[in-house]
Amino acid sequence: MADKISPKDVHLPEVLLEMVRVGKSLRVTAIDPITGTEVILIAAANATRNHVKRIAARKLAYVIAKKQEAGKL
Repeated sequence: MADKISPKDVHLPEVLLEMVRVGKSLRVTAIDPITGTEVILIAAANATRNHVKRIAARKLAYVIAKKQEAGKL
């Protein structure tokens, strides 16, 4: 069994983001170009761009850490 990996231990030198407004919401897609891992989240359309970018990067790091724990990366 792999050791528990914290999302804080995941280094993301680059994150590709796509933000699309859908009504009163913002659909955000974040992709790690190194691993090809992709996450999608929905945010309020009035949320600041920096806040949305930070949340997307944290979710991406979380998913990558979980995949590394499972041995899928």
